[in-house]
Amino acid sequence: MASTNTGSQYGDLPKGDKLVLRGLKFHGFHGVKPEEKTLGQKFVIDVDAWMDLLPAGVSDNLSDTVSYTAIYRIVKEVVEEMPQNLLESVAQLIASTTLTKFPQISAVRVHVAKPHVAVKGQIDYLGVEIIRYRSN
Repeated sequence: MASTNTGSQYGDLPKGDKLVLRGLKFHGFHGVKPEEKTLGQKFVIDVDAWMDLLPAGVSDNLSDTVSYTAIYRIVKEVVEEMPQNLLESVAQLIASTTLTKFPQISAVRVHVAKPHVAVKGQIDYLGVEIIRYRSN
């Protein structure tokens, strides 16, 4: 079962092997403002999923790992089909679904960015990043 253990901000990042997904871009309808719910906007997601990749490295067999596309589909479904008020909820849904669906993943980091935010000033993006660990 997925844990709500968050560890400390960067000091307790898991060590070892991980699957890496970067720059996943989707149009979603997350936010608290009415225009965010009706017009939507672009979201950019990064995911790290820690697991032992040695069996797959030795066997060269997809059944010994988790497919990147399976994680991609989780992110796509959450971002495009499950509108939330908060980015924190988007990240939590991605993390908890990933941990629940793939028991071989021990921890997951999810970074959710909104590059087009109505703020005065220049920014690359605003967003959240969470890390969740599998409970024992």
